[in-house]
Amino acid sequence: MSKLIQLNVSPETAADETLIRRLSGSLSGIPPSAITSMRIIRRSIDARKKNIIISLEIEVFAEQDNPIAIAPFNPRNVSGSPEVIIVGAGPAGLFAALRLIELGFRPVVIERGKDVSSRKKDIARISREHIIDPDSNYCFGEGGAGTFSDGKLYTRSKKRGDNKRVLELLCLHGANENILYEAHPHIGTDKLPGVISAIRKSITGAGGLFLLEKRISDFILDGNQIKGVTAGNEKFLSPFVILATGHSARDVYEICLSRKIKLEQKSFAMGVRVEHPQDLIDRIQYHGQSRGKLLPAASYSLVKQVDGRGVYSFCMCPGGFIVPSATSQEEIVVNGMSPSRRNSPYANSGIVVEIRPEDIPRSDGPEEFAGLDFQREFERLAWENAGRRQAAPAQRLADFTSGMNSGTLPEVSYFPGVSSSPMHEWIPDFIGKRLKEGFRLFGSVMKGYITNDAVILGVESRTSSPVRIPRDPVTREHTGISGLYPCGEGSGYSGGIVSSAVDGIKSAEVIAAKAGR
Repeated sequence: MSKLIQLNVSPETAADETLIRRLSGSLSGIPPSAITSMRIIRRSIDARKKNIIISLEIEVFAEQDNPIAIAPFNPRNVSGSPEVIIVGAGPAGLFAALRLIELGFRPVVIERGKDVSSRKKDIARISREHIIDPDSNYCFGEGGAGTFSDGKLYTRSKKRGDNKRVLELLCLHGANENILYEAHPHIGTDKLPGVISAIRKSITGAGGLFLLEKRISDFILDGNQIKGVTAGNEKFLSPFVILATGHSARDVYEICLSRKIKLEQKSFAMGVRVEHPQDLIDRIQYHGQSRGKLLPAASYSLVKQVDGRGVYSFCMCPGGFIVPSATSQEEIVVNGMSPSRRNSPYANSGIVVEIRPEDIPRSDGPEEFAGLDFQREFERLAWENAGRRQAAPAQRLADFTSGMNSGTLPEVSYFPGVSSSPMHEWIPDFIGKRLKEGFRLFGSVMKGYITNDAVILGVESRTSSPVRIPRDPVTREHTGISGLYPCGEGSGYSGGIVSSAVDGIKSAEVIAAKAGR
C-alpha cells in the first residue's frame, strides 16, 4: 500500500527526517512504525513571502518496500547490427546513441573534439595562455557544451517527449537521484564529466562505436538521399545520419550551404552576463535573510518586454563561475556554470535581448547566415574591446545603466580576467538600449539588483542558434534530404541538456520506425 501526501513546511522541518516521517504518517493515516519507506516525488522552494516554505510531495509506503524508481538501462550487444551515424557527442547525440542501442542499432558517434580528460587541459590553456583549440574547448569535445556547463536540467517543454527518462538515464550513469524530484534539478560542472564518461562506456560496452577527434568535412549524397559522411579521407556509410553538432559548429552550416541543404534564419538572443555577490542575491530573494545552511544559493528568473522585444535572464548560475566559451581565437563569448554544491561567492546570469531576422543589418553574405554573421561581429567587437585577448570586456552594472565608464572593476569569477570597457558605447544600440531598460525594470522587481558591486561581462551570444535546419514535424527528417535527421541545439529546434537529449531520443525512435523496428 502507498499514499501520496503534500507537505508545506519550514526549511528547519524539511531538514528533520524524523519529523517529516511523523508528519507523513499523520497525513497518510499510516502510523510511523508501519511506514516501510518513503520517496520524494517533488521538492520545491516557495520564497515569495518572508516565511520561506519547502513544498514536498511524498509517496509513503506501508507493508512493502519502495519499488525501484528508475527503469534500468538494459543494452543488447549491437556490434553486428545496422549502423546509424551520429555526428556530435553532446546531449542529443549521446542520448540518441543510448536509445538506438535499446532499439537494436549500432550507433557510430563521430565527435570533432577530445575526450573529457584531454578537454580539461585545453580549457585550462584558455584561462592561462588565452589560446583556444578550435576543436577542444568549452563547446566542443566529448559531451559537447553540456560537459563543462552548469548542468541545469530544467525545461519548460513537456511536449517534446519523456523528460523523466532523460533524468533516469543520467542517474544510472552517476548523477545524484535528487534530480528526479527537485523542481529545478542540477548536476554540477564537477559531476558532469564523470557522467559523460560513463555514458560513453555504456555505448562502447554495448558494441557502439565512439570516434573522437574526427571533424566531418562533407556529406555523402545520392540525389536527395544521404549515404553517409566524410571526415578527412575517411568515409562512414549509413542511410541514416543524425546531425547533432550543436549551435556553435558553424562549419557544419557552411557544409550544408555548399551542398544546397536548406537552412533558414531564426530568432535568437544576445546580450551580456551579469555577476553579483551571491550573498546579495540571497538577501534580495530571501527577504533580507542570509540563507544559512538549510537553503540553497538563491537564483532568479527575470523577463520583461522592452520596445517589442523580450529581455530576459538566461542560464542563471547561483554559486557559480563565468567561463570563456569562444571556439575561435579572435572572438569572446562568455557563459556560466556552477559546481554541484553551488558554493562560489558569485552569482551570474546571462541577460539577453530577443533578436529577430528583421532586426539584423543586411550583409553581403548569404541570407541564411545573416544572424550568424551578426553574431560573429558581436563576438569580434568584444575581442577588440578587450585588448584582443580572452580577458572579457567588463563594466560595473550601475555605470552601464547610467552610461558612465568604470574606472575600476570588482573581483570577478572569470578566470582569464577582465578589461574595463565602455560597453554602453560599442554594444549595438538596439541591444544596448534594451539591456539598459531591462536592467532598470529588473531593479524595480529585485531591490538592490542594480549596483556597482555587480559587473557585466561581454558577450553572451550563444543562447541558441541563429540558424535552423528545417525538418518535417512528424518524420523529423530534413525537408529536402531523406535520411538526414537534424536534432539538438544545432538544429534550431531545442535548447539545453534535457530538451536536446529528448530530441536525440525521438530521432532514434523515428529512425527505428522507418527501418521497421
